[in-house]
Amino acid sequence: MARWRYNRRKQRWSRWATPVLAIGLVAAWYLTKPLVAPQEWVKIGARFGTCGEKGRPFHCVSDGDTVTIGFGANARRIRLTGFDAPEIAGRCDAESTQALLAQRALLDWLNKGQFEWDGGTSPPRDRYGRELRAARRVSRDREIQHLAEYMIDVELAEGGAIWERRDWCD
Repeated sequence: MARWRYNRRKQRWSRWATPVLAIGLVAAWYLTKPLVAPQEWVKIGARFGTCGEKGRPFHCVSDGDTVTIGFGANARRIRLTGFDAPEIAGRCDAESTQALLAQRALLDWLNKGQFEWDGGTSPPRDRYGRELRAARRVSRDREIQHLAEYMIDVELAEGGAIWERRDWCD
């Protein structure tokens, strides 16, 4: 009779112990993993030119928020995130003029020295297949300058939501 009670208790215990143990292990794993995956920043030390010019360089600036690396079918287009610059083929001459100034400002920022962009080896892509990357420069005293903040500060780009787009033709 005592053996029967022991087996019965063992069965009851094993019914709830296994799920509780499994839940405990999952909770421990979940609480110890990082909440946000660390961003992988890649250092870039290349010189950039302007896309479309004769003898186009391997790294070039397409417009105020897009760069191209490579040629032909192997070219990688990269949309720099955090800001939106006017379009070179804009709706009016004022927008096209601002777009050329934004392109020049981006070219100058990229060529000031080494910078880095996020996304590692497999960044997300937009609906046009462009890589989406944020760019920043870390100074010797560890001060971080984000490209998006710079472009917005010099008033050659805008930040914020899509529905708040600036009309460059005003």
